[in-house]
Amino acid sequence: MCDIDLLRVVDVEYIEDFTMRIEFSDGKIKTIDFFPLLNGKIFEPLKKRENFIQFGLTDWTLEWYNGADFAPEFLYEVGI
Repeated sequence: MCDIDLLRVVDVEYIEDFTMRIEFSDGKIKTIDFFPLLNGKIFEPLKKRENFIQFGLTDWTLEWYNGADFAPEFLYEVGI
């Protein structure tokens, strides 16, 4: 058995519009504008701010009310 420390989202803070501050398990904090990422059937409803702000933190990432989520590694790469 090998110990693998997988990257996880450990905290999320809604800032404004479609922007959030995300903290990762390695201690890095990145800001992400999600609006350009909201493409495809599952993400389309999140283009309404009242839907976008209906999110929660799972054991490993950020997830919205409709089950939409992004892999932590993807969020890490697109964040600034």
